[in-house]
Amino acid sequence: MKSIFPLTLATVVSTLFISSAPLRASDTDDRIESSAAKSYTFKTYLKNDSIKVESKDGVVTLTGTVADASHKSMAENTVASLPDVKSVNDQLKINGEQPAEHSDAWITTKVKTALLFHRNVSATGTTVYTKNGVVTLQGEASSVAQKELTTEYARDIDNVKSVNNEMTVAKTPAAPDASIGDKIDDASITAQVKSSLLSHHSTSALHTTVSTTDGVVTVSGVAKNDAEKSLVTKLATDINGVTSVVNNMTIAVQAAPN
Repeated sequence: MKSIFPLTLATVVSTLFISSAPLRASDTDDRIESSAAKSYTFKTYLKNDSIKVESKDGVVTLTGTVADASHKSMAENTVASLPDVKSVNDQLKINGEQPAEHSDAWITTKVKTALLFHRNVSATGTTVYTKNGVVTLQGEASSVAQKELTTEYARDIDNVKSVNNEMTVAKTPAAPDASIGDKIDDASITAQVKSSLLSHHSTSALHTTVSTTDGVVTVSGVAKNDAEKSLVTKLATDINGVTSVVNNMTIAVQAAPN
């Protein structure tokens, strides 16, 4: 009888140990799925899309439908930046027919996307039209500086021939919204920075690595020159929720002319 109790106790302890591992993994998966749903990008930019997030041992599968390709990459980048995510299997489908690449409709979408993440321009207050590659901007800017920056961002989109900015400038400048900065999660900031760099012609081809900790964005990779590196810093700094940017990009060594 004396040998039965230790054996029984050992069996119970062993059973508890084995059963607790999947439970802990399940808790992590639940946290990943919950964090994705609560993220700024999912609640703000992807709220009208139908996205299902399923995590198993840190491997996340995305299924459902989104409005366009930018939403697909935004969802993937947000989830990939969440803690404990090992990989993302993006099976999202794009709803409806998409505009032909470099068409006027495609350019309009790209301009709107480029304006979307930047806090020093107003995406909601700007109307964008494109005809034969010429972009027309209408709406109200809070200042001359905002109007000029909107032109600059629109001009830096693939196949934009010129920008006609018809925006009016408000007589009373709007006060900057300082309340939004600390409310945006790091994964959403990373996704916004990546989407912004991809949408701009001058930075779309760069192979950059982006990470965010407490609103501080760190960018690494290779830039062609100092101007390109500075532009990455400028674009990243103007993203919603970014408190500062650490740019660790190196400058490519130029081959000497023959």
